Amino acid sequence: MIVYIDNHKFAYEMENLVRLFLPNEKICISTDSPGSMITSYIFTSMNINEQIGNAHIYVRVRTDDFDETSVKDIIIDVDDFEKKAERTMAICLYGLLCKLTGKTKPWGILTGVRPIKLFRRLSDEYGTLYAEDYFKKELLVSDEKVRLSSWTEKNEREILALSKPESVSIYISVPFCPSRCSYCSFISQTADRAKKLIEPYIDLLCKEIVMTAEIVRDKRLVPESIYIGGGTPTILSAEQLRQLIETVKNNFDMSVCREFTVEAGRPDTIDSEKLSVIYEGGVDRISINPQTLNDSVLEVIGRKHTAQQMYDAFKLARTAGFKNINTDLIAGLPTDTADSFSKTLDGILTLSPESITVHTLALKRSSRLNLEGHNVNTDNSRAAAKMISICMKKLPQAGYEPYYLYRQSKTEGSLENTGWAKKGFEGKYNVFVMDETHTVIGCGAGAVTKLKDPVGNSLTRIFNYKYPYEYISGFEEILKRKEKVRTYYDGLS
Repeated sequence: MIVYIDNHKFAYEMENLVRLFLPNEKICISTDSPGSMITSYIFTSMNINEQIGNAHIYVRVRTDDFDETSVKDIIIDVDDFEKKAERTMAICLYGLLCKLTGKTKPWGILTGVRPIKLFRRLSDEYGTLYAEDYFKKELLVSDEKVRLSSWTEKNEREILALSKPESVSIYISVPFCPSRCSYCSFISQTADRAKKLIEPYIDLLCKEIVMTAEIVRDKRLVPESIYIGGGTPTILSAEQLRQLIETVKNNFDMSVCREFTVEAGRPDTIDSEKLSVIYEGGVDRISINPQTLNDSVLEVIGRKHTAQQMYDAFKLARTAGFKNINTDLIAGLPTDTADSFSKTLDGILTLSPESITVHTLALKRSSRLNLEGHNVNTDNSRAAAKMISICMKKLPQAGYEPYYLYRQSKTEGSLENTGWAKKGFEGKYNVFVMDETHTVIGCGAGAVTKLKDPVGNSLTRIFNYKYPYEYISGFEEILKRKEKVRTYYDGLS
């Protein structure tokens, strides 16, 4: 589909809105006019008439069997004219795309990753009732998602209040997995193919951690949360995990760290020895992520474990002493059904984890699903929507509340990812990261450091090399880039 842009600056938003409805099509942006030979296109235009003080918004959607337009006029002399014009054009386009596809979207014209951040800004400026009304009437968000946004934002506030100008969080990347899931496009490499890289990678990662901790101490920063993720960190041996965790513990001031998480990930990588190492190292939160408890679905998505192994791993974690365990589930997995998902959720609830993160399947560009031609927003989207509705009903009944939420592109049904937790067990790192509350310093391959201005909203990004072999061969450059963290904070003094 070609999206024509005429006399306005809203190309990015219009493109993203079209992708919500046509996620499986190639979208092209053009500033030309559609020629007579072009029969399928979207035309968006804004013409300003300063003499009468109006802006004329015109949107046309044309295909072989559909051709409709939407027109609105807005006054130029209003506060935030550009934002109002963009929103008006989006509403026009949204209405036509709903007619074209016969579908509405639960998040209306919202296309951003962080809807809760917007909800909070509106609440702070005008109050919660205004934010709810704005989401519903101006952004066309469904009643259910408005309630979810308001509830989530309320719970996030308590966590965000813990952050101070000197606060930072630390992310540590272990980009190795036992196998690659069909939906995954992360840079993680399978352990059998990258076995020779793991030991030198961990040695260098520990050196980067030491340097990072030196900067944190020198600049008198406070590590609020530390997260070891991947990949699957528990693909490492018990000794490698000990080396990594002790490096963290011996170099950061853990007495001020509010949360230390290790993503245990795949149940088939967990054993008693590794759990003991993690627990004895001071880690107070782990995440065991089955994604589903349906063995046939696990096989389809390329997970090399069974549902029983999840139950066994969870029991081992409790025996090891862990009192804060998260589990991840994915709604909309291939061949999964609403009934099967409901049974998975029931199975997870029998374990009573402290938090449950419910993701919606997102079609990543380099994932096997995408490369094999899997499409989103098909019949599977309706199943995914039912799965999310099941969670909205059962999780509150079981004592869980939403505490963070984000969205991704090309998800089934344009749905969201939501973290649910029992009171007092919210994942603080998740909230800090998604809200962009304070600086997050990344260590390891694929990690991104986001330096947050403590008195403003600006972010400065520093990228590590993506792949383990690049990280190893270019480690001196990694250390040079890490010095930019020190330089940044020197500039704030």
